[in-house]
Amino acid sequence: MKVNTQSVNFNADKKLIDFIQKRMDKLDMFYDKVIQSDVYLKLENTSQKENKVFEARVNVPGDSFIVKKQCKTFEEGADMAISSLERQLKKRKEKLRAHI
Repeated sequence: MKVNTQSVNFNADKKLIDFIQKRMDKLDMFYDKVIQSDVYLKLENTSQKENKVFEARVNVPGDSFIVKKQCKTFEEGADMAISSLERQLKKRKEKLRAHI
């Protein structure tokens, strides 16, 4: 799956981008018609510890799913957002099976 990763207000290192690519590739197991996904990593200028925002958009035929999580680390945000996307993709697949 093609994953476009953009980092806002900082430069993401290769390890973080590889981690996100590997986790996003697992979404193909749940729904194989994923066209493309866009990931936005944002670093907010706040004094809070949870200042890292992970936002993902997954495009499937006829629809797109958007998930946004704010956490202490990008890895934690990626895990939470991708598990949420897994549930959404499973639900979409079940709906499509019900119509057939």
